[in-house]
Amino acid sequence: MKVTPRTLEAAQEAEALELLERRASRLREQGENTVEEAVHWIAEFPLGEERYALSLESLRAALPLKMVSPVPLSAPHVVGVLRFQGQVLAALSLASLLGGHGWRQDPAVLLVVDRGDGELCALDCEAIPRPTTLPMSAVEAARVRAEGAVMEVFTQDRQLIHLIDLKRLFSATRGTGARHAR
Repeated sequence: MKVTPRTLEAAQEAEALELLERRASRLREQGENTVEEAVHWIAEFPLGEERYALSLESLRAALPLKMVSPVPLSAPHVVGVLRFQGQVLAALSLASLLGGHGWRQDPAVLLVVDRGDGELCALDCEAIPRPTTLPMSAVEAARVRAEGAVMEVFTQDRQLIHLIDLKRLFSATRGTGARHAR
């Protein structure tokens, strides 16, 4: 049998429908009595040997790092500049902004983020972040304990994630260049 784009598309649609039906069945089995805890959506990524995350609502795009143009004689935390939706944005080294943490591998991705003040910038990253959730109660407790821009939040399976508060990070580094944000 010759595989045509139409038969391939039909097979993919059937597979997607089957997957959705299995998910719906699982949700029905869980029952309506399940009390859901409020969650905070995050974009999680590695930074060296640790797990970091940004609030998903602050993430605007993930772009290839090759889109950056270097800026000679710039501050050490400035990777360069790039154009994004008609704007020129600063591309910054997240590791440098966080106080010199090292990457496990060279960054390949730029995360375009809202800094918390309505302005956009780009942060370098090792990999495209994956969306996931944290319990809202754990995020709020970590926010109360945190003194700097990085909050230590434990997942339900006791994994540590360093949640970055971009507003705090950029208010801590404003006018002084990069400095340790914890």
